[in-house]
Amino acid sequence: MPLQLAKTAAEIRQAVREARARGLTIGFVPTMGGLHEGHLALVRRAKEKGYVVMSIFVNPTQFSPGEDYEKYPRDLERDIALAEREGVDLVFAPDANEMYPPGDSTFVEVTGSLTKGLCAPFRPGHFRGVTTVVAKLFNIVQPDKAYFGEKDFQQLQVIRRMARDLAMPVEIVGVPTVREPDGLAMSSRNAYLSLEEREASRALSQALREAQGLVKKGQTDASAILQVVRDRVSAQPLVRLQYVEVCNPETLEPVSSIEGRAVLAMAAIVGKTRLIDNIMLEAS
Repeated sequence: MPLQLAKTAAEIRQAVREARARGLTIGFVPTMGGLHEGHLALVRRAKEKGYVVMSIFVNPTQFSPGEDYEKYPRDLERDIALAEREGVDLVFAPDANEMYPPGDSTFVEVTGSLTKGLCAPFRPGHFRGVTTVVAKLFNIVQPDKAYFGEKDFQQLQVIRRMARDLAMPVEIVGVPTVREPDGLAMSSRNAYLSLEEREASRALSQALREAQGLVKKGQTDASAILQVVRDRVSAQPLVRLQYVEVCNPETLEPVSSIEGRAVLAMAAIVGKTRLIDNIMLEAS
């Protein structure tokens, strides 16, 4: 069947009811558009299980003041073509009034360690915006499974916590980060980088891989690993490290020593573009 495009919650609910009546499992891929190979990897995972719904909505409530909401990549025609090529069954592309009707005054917020560190201090209100819009989308689509990239690891863990705490009947599936051939994590914001900035941004994934190599060789001291990362990134004058932390992957609280698994997460400003990345560390 050709891809269907829906603009309203009522249209989505009707299409999903019809898919369920055919015995199909509903997989959901929420996006803000600007589709790239990372998004398409989520679609392919979802497609393994049945009917795929994708949302394309640049969510205003997850942008902090001064961020790039107005210039965020928007090309719905291109995104729909890519989605159709990958076998998406239904695209939900609402406008802001559909998601936030006049008088809207309800928010969903995860508190505690998951939204205290890493990106949270630099993006006030961001995760409240994310959880609010994802909760709305879950209520509209009613998926069986929802797919999120592990590049946004903090977001993934926050959404998992929200779904557990609110007893949402949806399985949250994390999908490994998709990278460019030189290691840079795929992101819609990579399009902002100049050629020189794009070259400099390689330092992020190189630093993560170097840290992972140290752990494989037996280094478990988090401070030593963090220093190696800082040194590698600071060697690039176009890259300004915003934070780098070694954290417990479940709570996202910083750890001083790697015992079992830990996540090494970072954010950096390259030129004027904010990029995030992470890698899993595992002590033997």
